[in-house]
Amino acid sequence: MTDRTMTDRARRIALLGAPIDMGASQRGTLMGPAALRTAGLATLLESLDFEVVDYGDLSASEVRDLADTPPERANHYREIQRWTRVLSRKGYEIAKTGALPIFLGGDHTLSMGSVNAMARHWRERGRELFVLWLDAHADYNTPETTITANMHGMSAAFLCGEPGLDGLLGDDPRASIHPDRLDLFGARSIDKLEKELMRARRIRVVDMRQIDEFGVAVLIRRVIERVKASNGVLHVSFDVDFLDPCVAPGVGTTVPGGATYREAHLIMELLHDSGVVGSVDIVELNPFLDERGRTARTAVELIGSLFGQQITDRPTPSNAIAPGE
Repeated sequence: MTDRTMTDRARRIALLGAPIDMGASQRGTLMGPAALRTAGLATLLESLDFEVVDYGDLSASEVRDLADTPPERANHYREIQRWTRVLSRKGYEIAKTGALPIFLGGDHTLSMGSVNAMARHWRERGRELFVLWLDAHADYNTPETTITANMHGMSAAFLCGEPGLDGLLGDDPRASIHPDRLDLFGARSIDKLEKELMRARRIRVVDMRQIDEFGVAVLIRRVIERVKASNGVLHVSFDVDFLDPCVAPGVGTTVPGGATYREAHLIMELLHDSGVVGSVDIVELNPFLDERGRTARTAVELIGSLFGQQITDRPTPSNAIAPGE
């Protein structure tokens, strides 16, 4: 493949909506994909010279139910099982086209399908997927450790291969990542048993104390350096509750003390400069709780920074991962 062809493929972005909200206790995130589109996501990306293809919103209504026994503590397991399978299949199909997928949520159970798709895609090309989890919560519960039984709090654990949801994909391929490939960034709410499991797995966590003490630039560069050292590819899973509620009120799981508007933009700008980002989730946007679209607009602005929007011209590497061949 020529450098010209690789560059052309890297300039294509695919949008895929997943209107899921049964994974959380607060309903309304199913309106998230529409809110992101209304806030001008595609228009912004096109203004940055990307070719954007919008695949619309997925539906899991025609996916057949499996015959496995649902875990005792996993709310709406059957519905989320259908969503995970259809998302994994479609995400993998889109990745094979060479476009960079952006998955529009929907609650964070979306990542059970999106990350599985991307890990499978890159593993087949001899590269490992790393995941940056921008979130107020660790989402590393299992049916055994969970307090609420809400499955959006189990998504990071599932993608790392933790037991308890082993039948979620049925006979579809499961491409778990090693816990060492996961970076939780911005955490400020972790359950007791969840914390014990994370400690046993030696999960990397950057909490808000570390961000206050060292600054986001130092800490996000460490993530980037690890990805580059392994010739890996980074999936950014962006939960809007990563941001402080005063910046992003349109979420059902607000936790005070989150990232500021400027900290979040700096993270996205540094990720763009790195050239390691190969796919993105935007999750937990709840327009029902938003203030005149404020959170949706903020999320779109941050994605703009991730894909190269800047005030002054600065020479930087490509902002999209080139397909590995």
